[in-house]
Amino acid sequence: MQGRIFKPARDFRARLKVCPCIMVRSALTRIIPLAYDATDKMKLTVIDALSLGDAWYQCLQKALTEGREYRIGQGSFEGMRRKEIELVAINISRPGIRPLSPDVPTGVPLPTTDEVIEEYMSYLMTPDRQENEEYTYGEFLSPQIEEIIRRYRKGFDTNQMCMCVGNEKSLYQADPPCLRLVDTRVQDGALHFILYFRSWDLWGGMPTNLGGLQTLKEYMAGEIGVRDGEIHAFSKGLHLYEHAWDLAKMVLRMPLS
Repeated sequence: MQGRIFKPARDFRARLKVCPCIMVRSALTRIIPLAYDATDKMKLTVIDALSLGDAWYQCLQKALTEGREYRIGQGSFEGMRRKEIELVAINISRPGIRPLSPDVPTGVPLPTTDEVIEEYMSYLMTPDRQENEEYTYGEFLSPQIEEIIRRYRKGFDTNQMCMCVGNEKSLYQADPPCLRLVDTRVQDGALHFILYFRSWDLWGGMPTNLGGLQTLKEYMAGEIGVRDGEIHAFSKGLHLYEHAWDLAKMVLRMPLS
């Protein structure tokens, strides 16, 4: 006996004459638990900043005063506590203001320096790994950078110029990449970066990450022939580990507990 012929989903949608978006929305409506409450929503924090340093200071303040505190169940620093901004959008209007590294009070260890940022920019652009590295951002980004420059030289009106970090194997790594997307947009004569970090260390990662990505953006803008633009960064896990809580308080001149 012959089996029934499978018809593609698009034929099904055509028969129903229903917009795919409505179908998905209807399906989601049916599976939402009855116990759902508006208080279950993740809180979105929006940071509007002038410079990289300004963004860092504002995020330190938010994490310390409003961050969700919890003990890490699995992953990096398992068992340690951290304070986390659970969902954040950071808009930086002039990320190229120097210095790229943040200023801290005398006696507080620097989270990064402009020299470290310069080295990190090279790390983003080259595929070379050290012996102890499972991956580098550069091995994913380096082939995409030159392709995006080439494509933008042909024209700007496109939504396709998005660089990905990681692949389907990343989930099985002990420490998968934190930076996952470097999306780009050329608009009004300037190159803008839209970034996504799945997890983001506010002290040990953010200042160097943003400084290096800003330097990369400046390089790409120069190669494309446009001005340097804004940075918009998103994360569902921007956090401070407990070993950095007192350091952050010293930067913000808050009393130590």
